[in-house]
This record gives sequence, C-alpha cells and structure tokens, in this order.
Amino acid sequence: MTTTRISLEASRDWLVRLITSETFLYVIKRALQALLTLLLASALSFFIIQLAPGDYVDTLRQNPKISPERIEELQQQFGLDKSWPEQYFLWLWRILTKGDFGTSFVYQRSVASLIWERVPATLLLAIASLIVTWAIAIPLGIVAAVKQNRLTDRVLQVVSYAGQGFPSFITALLLLIFAQMTAPVFPVGGMTSINHGDLTWFGKILDIGWHMILPTIALSITSFAGLQRITRGELLDVLRQDYIQTARAKGLPENRVIYVHALRNAINPLITLLGFELAGLLSGAFIAEFFFNWPGLGRLVLQAVQAQDLYLLMASLIMGAVLLIVGNLIADLLLKVADPRIRLENLN
Repeated sequence: MTTTRISLEASRDWLVRLITSETFLYVIKRALQALLTLLLASALSFFIIQLAPGDYVDTLRQNPKISPERIEELQQQFGLDKSWPEQYFLWLWRILTKGDFGTSFVYQRSVASLIWERVPATLLLAIASLIVTWAIAIPLGIVAAVKQNRLTDRVLQVVSYAGQGFPSFITALLLLIFAQMTAPVFPVGGMTSINHGDLTWFGKILDIGWHMILPTIALSITSFAGLQRITRGELLDVLRQDYIQTARAKGLPENRVIYVHALRNAINPLITLLGFELAGLLSGAFIAEFFFNWPGLGRLVLQAVQAQDLYLLMASLIMGAVLLIVGNLIADLLLKVADPRIRLENLN
C-alpha cells in the first residue's frame, strides 16, 4: 500500500512538473496561436481560390453528353450553388464537427483519404532529401570556412552558386537524360518495381530506396547549395569572435576549437532554417514528383489546381500550413536543446 502511494505521488509530481514546465507551456501557447493562424490562412486561401474564373462544374458544361439537369445536381451535391461565405463556413463546420474535409470533385472520394494515401510518399522523399542535404552541406560548409579563400573554398563556392542558379526543373530534366543514358541502372517512374510484391521485406526497402535516388537528388541540389553557403558564412562569423581567438591562444587543438566552440554557436541559425526547410521541400516536391512520376502529394495538388478541385486543394494548402507550423515548433525546441541559455518565451 505504501509503495503504491509513493508511486502515485511520484507520478503526480512528474505530471505537475511537466504541466508547469517552460517547454509544455510554450507548446500549448504555440498550439493556440496555430489554430488562429490556420483559421485565417484557410479563409484567405478559400477566397483567393474563388477569385479564379469558373469552377469545376464549368468544365463539365463543355461536355455535350452531360445534361443541364446533371450539372445542377452536381452543383447542389458539392455546394457550389451557394455563395462563397456559405461554402467556406459549411466546409469549416464539417471539419470541426465531423473531421470531414469534403469530397474530391474529380476522384469522388473523401479528401482526407486521398491525402493520407499520398502524404507518406512525399514525406519519405522530403525527409530523405533533408538528411542528404544536411549530411553533405554542413561538412562542406565547414571545410569551406576553415579553408577560406583557398582553392577548396573557391571550388565549393562555384559549386554552390551553380547549384542555386539551376532551376529545379532543369536539374530534373538533366537527371532524366542521365537515367536514359545509363538505363536500366536508375529506375525512372513510380515508387516501386513491377515485381515489388514478390520481394522480401528487405528487398522492398532496397527497391523503394533505389527508386528514390534520382528524385531525392533533384530535390536536394538547390537546398544543398544554399545551406552550404549559409553554414560557411555563419562559421566564418563565429571564427572571428574574440573567444575563439582566446581558445586558440590557450593552445586548444584546432579541431576542438572548430567543432566544439565555433560550430556549436554557428549551428543555431541553421536549426532555425530547419522549420522552413521541411515545408519548403514539401511544396517544392511536386517538380520532382511530376518528372519522376512519384505518387506523392505534389502531383495530387497540381491535378487539383488544374481541375479546380476546391476541397482537395484547400485540404492540401492547410496540410502545408500545418507542416510549416510544426516545422517551426520543432526548430524552436531543437534550439532550446542545442543552447540551454535560450528561453523559449523570447522566441517569436
């Protein structure tokens, strides 16, 4: 009995500490702010979309096989016969009361089910690109800063400028040409091979990974070039600080000065970029997905724009806003972990 009481008291104390902790209160505050942000973003997105001429039903009117009665029936079914404010508030009310984001006009399916089918493929591509970008850009940025104005630094600067100057669709086209020249080494099109279902679990992982190589490279090149330059600039700025000169004067090894003292202080601005990186990769993934026929969210959004599939497009935009908010929150929490001196309440 005594042991049970002690355990309950310990659990209660832990819960109280969690609820009153700075991190928990900050997360709650950001969650409340996020709700207001999403509400305003959804309203603005809805009315901007409505400014486009025509709607989904207008494209059906051009088909002589569809009767005017059927057109009217579809307008009522999708709520397109109502005014813009009525359409928005009915859509918002369904989300709040039923968690229903509406029905896709084109696919005649629940919007939520369509998005959840595509999100894993896009997230897989975006996270792989993020890992590749950071794993290559950070070390090269450090090398460029340490060897400032030497041949290595100049070569890396040329590479980074070239990477940033290349539009994503040009990079994707060049990779497609490369795949054609080296065929069938690099698969192009889809996420899996024809015999994917017959492979072992490890074989399936390798198959998906092999299909990811070219779209990941296409998605990573521009981000890699920018991140390398930022890393170089931030590290050079820190290496000029007085405390770095003091550390060197004390005889500390150069590796310790760079990786322990300098890099730890230079990494904070890079962590801040992380939140924008994730949302940026997801929004930019449609180019890689389009060229490499990757079954992700980007292609779905592009089709929704072309067909004026209102509810599918709205849900996709809200998904992007949520990922941006979550990415920024994760970046703030990582900043706190990287530098305990930072107070979350001072972060905006």
